Amino acid sequence: MEIDIKSAHGLIPAIIQDSETKNVLMLGYMNEESLQKTIETQKVTFFSRSKQRLWTKGEESGNFLNLVSIKNDCDSDTLLIQAKPVGPTCHTGADTCWQEPNDVNYGFISQLENTIKTRRENADSEKSYVASLFEKGINKIAQKVGEEAVEVVIEAKDDNDDLFLSESADLLFHYLILLQAKGYQLNDVVEVLKKRQK
Repeated sequence: MEIDIKSAHGLIPAIIQDSETKNVLMLGYMNEESLQKTIETQKVTFFSRSKQRLWTKGEESGNFLNLVSIKNDCDSDTLLIQAKPVGPTCHTGADTCWQEPNDVNYGFISQLENTIKTRRENADSEKSYVASLFEKGINKIAQKVGEEAVEVVIEAKDDNDDLFLSESADLLFHYLILLQAKGYQLNDVVEVLKKRQK
């Protein structure tokens, strides 16, 4: 790996990202020695500007950052380090140094899951389709998933891509509702798929 540490006055920024959630956990600085130690020990090690020495994250707390991969940027003067955190990353006890939880996030799908949860909790079945489905119970929700699945299969056999995608969206939406009705979220299904990966 070609890193231009000399032109950066001996230190380069190292962005630490959770290898699973892809959330940014912290930013630290590395010199050649800390980079080499990180590679050798497989534990992320920085050069502490305040202590003026090498500092392995977790050396006191036990909250190590186990190395997964290291990439350098297009200018070879910044590192992106993917790691598996052991415990919280921030010295304050938070998951990240931005005081955010290190939760798995699927972007819009996670937002949609939160919307479904909110509509269920507010339970205004006269105004909310989602709330009305939860009010009707698990059998009705499961029935809707079945209906939408059949419609996806039918549209898959035709040549109308717009209808196929529309029915696919309906199926995914109702499936997310079913998952919550059973007390789960999409990430629970993803974890099962990960265990099956060979």
